[in-house]
Amino acid sequence: MRFTQEHEELRRNLARFIDNEINPHVDAWEEEGTFPAHELFKKMGSLGFLGIHKPVEYGGLGLDYSYAMVMAEELGGINCGGVPMAIGVQTDMATPALARFGGDTVRKEFLAPSISGDYVACLGVSEVGAGSDVASLKTTARKDGDDYVINGGKMWTTNGTQADWICLLANTSDGPAHENKSMICVPMKSKGVEIARKLDKLGTRSSDTAQIFFDDVRVPQRNRIGEEGKGFTYQMLQFQEERLWAAAKGLKGMERAIQQTIDYTRERIAFGKSILDNQVVHFKLAELQTEVEALRSLVYRACEGYLAGQDVTMLASMAKLKVGRLGRVVMDSCLQYWGGMGFMNETQISRAYRDVRLGSIGGGADEIMLTIIAKYMGTLPKPERSRKPLKQAAE
Repeated sequence: MRFTQEHEELRRNLARFIDNEINPHVDAWEEEGTFPAHELFKKMGSLGFLGIHKPVEYGGLGLDYSYAMVMAEELGGINCGGVPMAIGVQTDMATPALARFGGDTVRKEFLAPSISGDYVACLGVSEVGAGSDVASLKTTARKDGDDYVINGGKMWTTNGTQADWICLLANTSDGPAHENKSMICVPMKSKGVEIARKLDKLGTRSSDTAQIFFDDVRVPQRNRIGEEGKGFTYQMLQFQEERLWAAAKGLKGMERAIQQTIDYTRERIAFGKSILDNQVVHFKLAELQTEVEALRSLVYRACEGYLAGQDVTMLASMAKLKVGRLGRVVMDSCLQYWGGMGFMNETQISRAYRDVRLGSIGGGADEIMLTIIAKYMGTLPKPERSRKPLKQAAE
């Protein structure tokens, strides 16, 4: 992938913003268990960071997806996992389908203020009994006059306690599971929307994650994104941008952990020499850096294919699988070389160790990525056909 001067300028500007507006506050936000999303997103929106590849008529910059990949990669420079994830929900998880398929009215009402940072968005897909199995979700939106009346609940909703609206996936008919779902923009202040609780998580603690209930929530049908019954398809397409974003975002965080470990082990003396001077240590760190570079090549290749209009579902799934698994290996290996200090919450490596674990679960678990890859490889077992007893078959 070839980056232009404009790509590098975006990278520099975002890095400067992270150094000045985010990283100095991360420790406090982690302690509080939340960050000021409206305040931060407004600053980012005013600089164009929230609409890089969104339509210019709604306030976006109208750039191609390679610029979004640069932004995702640079977000890895944030000293935690929660804040970049919350930003990614705003830019690459809750809004892609709206930007691509939404009508003018719904895009003016929800997309434009999300790009400007006046609105915080969240995504309502996962439920208690339907995480990776999106087709089995139970939330319903039945028609009543010109409205939808929504009942159900959503779980593990990032930005949920601060969001102004939710991109909700719900069943709008009793048809087949892949054809009965629609995407609907639901204002979070609507009557009947209840933030049941803010969830207490192992990692990504600076981002707020909520469980949400919907009790006869009434919204206009004009809030639907695109065609009725196409929601499952829209979400599958939206997942590809989410998974590419996740893979790109993981790169710099892993590199930062490796470099911090080099710096620490160079200064830490044991048995008369630095920890880094042990061959097993510097060889392992070299191996980890090589793996990160290999993943970067996969991410860039997938992005190039996406820009060319290719189906990159398999490559995006591979990248998502790899970043989740490699992140765990990198953080665990690096933490080991920090010794006792690696187990202390005061070190960034312990935070990275906790935060990275979500990578193999959120946005599609490793097992789902493997299923998608196997499907594209043609290696999934065929469903067994029901067989009648021999006597019945003879009759």
